[in-house]
Amino acid sequence: MRSRTLALALVLGLLPAGAALADEQPPSADQVQAAQQAAARRAGEASAATRALAAAQATAQAMDIRVEQAVERHNGAVLHQQQAEAQAAEAQRTAATAAATADTARAAAAALAAAQYRGDVRPGLAAFAGLLSARDMHAASVRREAVRSVVDETRRVVDTATAASADATASSAAAARAAGAARAATAEVAQAQQQMQAQLTAQQTEVARLAAERTTLLAQLAAAQQISVALAGARQQALAEAAAKAAADAARKAALAAAAGHSSDASPYRPGDASAAVAFARAQLGLPYVWGGAGPGTYDCSGLTMRSWQRAGVELPHFAADQYARSTPLSYSSLRPGDLVFWSHDGTPQDIHHVALYLGDDQMIEAPRTGDVVKVASLWIMGTPNFYARP
Repeated sequence: MRSRTLALALVLGLLPAGAALADEQPPSADQVQAAQQAAARRAGEASAATRALAAAQATAQAMDIRVEQAVERHNGAVLHQQQAEAQAAEAQRTAATAAATADTARAAAAALAAAQYRGDVRPGLAAFAGLLSARDMHAASVRREAVRSVVDETRRVVDTATAASADATASSAAAARAAGAARAATAEVAQAQQQMQAQLTAQQTEVARLAAERTTLLAQLAAAQQISVALAGARQQALAEAAAKAAADAARKAALAAAAGHSSDASPYRPGDASAAVAFARAQLGLPYVWGGAGPGTYDCSGLTMRSWQRAGVELPHFAADQYARSTPLSYSSLRPGDLVFWSHDGTPQDIHHVALYLGDDQMIEAPRTGDVVKVASLWIMGTPNFYARP
């Protein structure tokens, strides 16, 4: 009797309004079959929605990696722009100094010419005063040679200074052009990053829409199957967590296997205070991710690690690939708290797009992505890291 009552309730819930059975008659075989078919349709729709959501999330994750690559390219472009502008400023100072030297040399040459015209004895010719006062032919010859020597040397100095000034001016112009090109490159990668960020935002909106649609379908499925939405959601969550744990275990095993060939690696000397770096990073927990952020209120991934190690007395650039290049490579088995962990899209150091600070026990602090905050996460959340290093 209980089963028939439940079947009746199920059918009543699935039948159109106004189609309730008169006098609570038991459902017919056709009605029970229709209810079962409706539940099966709900299950199919919910499964399709789950697949669509998973595909959209995978697309968003891939786009998020491309955004991080764009962010790090922007950070690299900014670094190169700063270097180019510093070189341009130095070249301009050198050109100004060279031009002043050339002006001084030309003024000295003009003064010498005027003195010769007046018959004055320049201070530089004081050593020849006795010879120049002589009256015989030999003294006159010495006078001519002395004056010619000074004139030739003055001309050489003027020519050298003028050439140096021209070279310095040319170098300054070239450096200015390089700085301008670096600024243009920075603007270009910034625009590309913004476009990619806009695409990611649109994709995240689509993910949210599909998630809401999936929740609605799960609710309908739950009603059809007489289970709670919470139970249906919990099952899906458990499946997702099991898959994530399996992926993390696989990543850890891969890291251990790679480290097995480097078990004899010596831990390099650490010039900075790693505990200070870790303490600083922990103090930033909860602050929002903003691309290009380097504190004090916002961070991107390399901005967080740069400031953390700066607090420890080690200067690193705001560019993940350069942070790896300026650090000592490690294996996974050699990691200590404060070490840096890197991910690369194609497995090369040049394509590093994400960096985090290792905490120990397979945990890290990272500034993950737009819309998220500085947080503690599993070392394996993005798969096996490509590189490990110690500043």
